[in-house]
Amino acid sequence: MLTRRRFAQMAGMTSAAVALGQMKMPAGQPTAPPIPANAPVADFTLDIAPYLLEASPKHRFPTVAYNGQVPGPLLRMKQGMEVSIDIHNHSEDADIVHWHGLFLPVPVDGAMEEGSPMIPPGASTRITFVPDPAGFRWFHTHTFAGNDLRKAQFGGEHGFLLIEPQENPAPYDHEVFLALHDWGGRMMTGADGSAMPVYDVSTVNGKMLGFGEPVRVKQGERVMLHVLNSSPTEVHWVALAGHHFQVLALDGNAVPQPRTVEMLRLAPAERVSAIVEMNAPGVWVLGEVRKHVQAAGMGIVVEYAGATGAPKWVQPEDLVWDYARFAASAATGSAEAATDIPLVFDSKFEGHGNEERWTINGKSYPDVESPALVEGKRYRLAMKNLSANDHPIHLHRHTFEITNVGGSALRGLMKDVLLIPAKATSSVEFTANHPGNTLFHCHQQDHMDRGFMMVLRYA
Repeated sequence: MLTRRRFAQMAGMTSAAVALGQMKMPAGQPTAPPIPANAPVADFTLDIAPYLLEASPKHRFPTVAYNGQVPGPLLRMKQGMEVSIDIHNHSEDADIVHWHGLFLPVPVDGAMEEGSPMIPPGASTRITFVPDPAGFRWFHTHTFAGNDLRKAQFGGEHGFLLIEPQENPAPYDHEVFLALHDWGGRMMTGADGSAMPVYDVSTVNGKMLGFGEPVRVKQGERVMLHVLNSSPTEVHWVALAGHHFQVLALDGNAVPQPRTVEMLRLAPAERVSAIVEMNAPGVWVLGEVRKHVQAAGMGIVVEYAGATGAPKWVQPEDLVWDYARFAASAATGSAEAATDIPLVFDSKFEGHGNEERWTINGKSYPDVESPALVEGKRYRLAMKNLSANDHPIHLHRHTFEITNVGGSALRGLMKDVLLIPAKATSSVEFTANHPGNTLFHCHQQDHMDRGFMMVLRYA
């Protein structure tokens, strides 16, 4: 088992001093309190335990999962109504659950870099919080993987979370939740000498195309699809042959301008909520647009009642996606002036066959300087990506407004993940209204592990 280098960094050790070995719990990291003996029954329970995923009869992956399933259970909560969750860690490693997209205090947000307590192996804890904001969120582990591509987000610890609003954003007949994921990862050396993960299998809801239960629909139904990209590193494009998507929300937040599109693009950790009108009876494939990824298994059958025959796929000609289509048509963002926080993204190559280190303003976590935020002020993360990689950046405990992507100005589009194009500038703005340490990072697991993180601290 590999040392969790990031855990050791949290204890003040330099990465050069960390050797391979056995670590069950990171030194210096706070541990979650046990469940009180007289505690009432919790609203939800999560069991973290080893699990053998069968993506197909020929593709099995030992992993760790929630409640013996991949994806984990769908948790439905009411906005503003307090919930309690018991978490039992039956795995052999310390673990933590991050509640992605929620406005939560540091102790329950689920990021050890912020100071959230870890759950030791064999231990249990209870967390309590008030769900906010409404929308399609998710939960997942937030630990270190290193070169073990079965751990952290390379594995099966992810699940759907829906915080129900007072009113639904649009009328629909039923909901379908879909998680895109990649498995069987291994590190390969690219042409430039840097290491990158590649995968053997891609799935929807843990199953390869043709091996999972189909999505069953009826003619005339309006189906709300909630699609999550839980992949540790990969961007995915998906289409539903014979149909279109009316996009209503991105990352759980209603878009200023709902649009009907042929396909969806999701970077790691992004979510799309879209209505599909079931008006083309038959048996169809909802799958990855790129042929080689669909061939690796990323797809699911959509079957109309009474329809028979082989599933049909219609190949789109191009990969098409543009955040700007869903943004406001006029400048409707905050009128408050924002204070710039300049961020430059790059990597340091450490020799052929070695892992490069990712940097923010020339430094890797934990040595990145931490900007101090003043509660109530508005800030602009002015990001310059010098690298040849796109990066899905995520800000914990806040929602941001996209103001620029690759040089194109936007307004009104609220998200918590944004794919930053390579060799381009982008910016987002947010109001510092949730005091406490706040993690900012690339949501690619390998980039996080190699230092692409920083903590914003409130003054």
